[in-house]
Amino acid sequence: MFEAVLFDLDGVITDTAEYHYQAWKGLANKLGIDIDRRFNEKLKGVSREDSLQLILEHGGQTGRYSDAEFQAFAKEKNDFYVDSIQAFSANDIYPGILNLLKELKDKNIKIALASASKNGPFLLERMGLTEYFDAIADPAAVKEGKPAPDLFLLASELIGVPIQHCIGIEDAKAGIQAIHAAGALPIGVGTAEDLGKDIPLVSDTSLLSYDYLVSEWQQTNA
Repeated sequence: MFEAVLFDLDGVITDTAEYHYQAWKGLANKLGIDIDRRFNEKLKGVSREDSLQLILEHGGQTGRYSDAEFQAFAKEKNDFYVDSIQAFSANDIYPGILNLLKELKDKNIKIALASASKNGPFLLERMGLTEYFDAIADPAAVKEGKPAPDLFLLASELIGVPIQHCIGIEDAKAGIQAIHAAGALPIGVGTAEDLGKDIPLVSDTSLLSYDYLVSEWQQTNA
């Protein structure tokens, strides 16, 4: 049986995607680069620095700025984003997630956050969820972000559970690839078109439950 669940944040626990999109679009416009919601799909689950690099590549501006300018742009985007999420509360938790966290706690299943968002701890605190998490993997502490497995491997290490005994829940293709690469069982929130047809999928988080995770684990490991 699985011993831990590793959660992504954006699109799984809550929805900060729109805030990220508006922040990136504002910065891109300032740099003379046009991005739309379709392009923004490439940024989901990706680190701040890698997202900025993708935007610069999209606008044909790779290598145009110094490291200091690059970091200043990344900070500017994050400052705008952080300002916009100050009002987050328990009302912003996705349907079914709080019940799932409570069920996992009752079953003594370890819980960790494996999010590319450096604002993860702040958001969990604002939503009153910090107490449910045994560990938060720091995205700044790993060599490579998603789709590399580093963040999920770090999360499993922090809670002392072998990655092969973990379930990872993600809504982004990069995250699903990272879970696969790490060796955990991926559960996707979304569509087969976006995430793949070879993994368990739910259309929304209200369908996630302890019993559902047990069922998918048993089918995969039958």
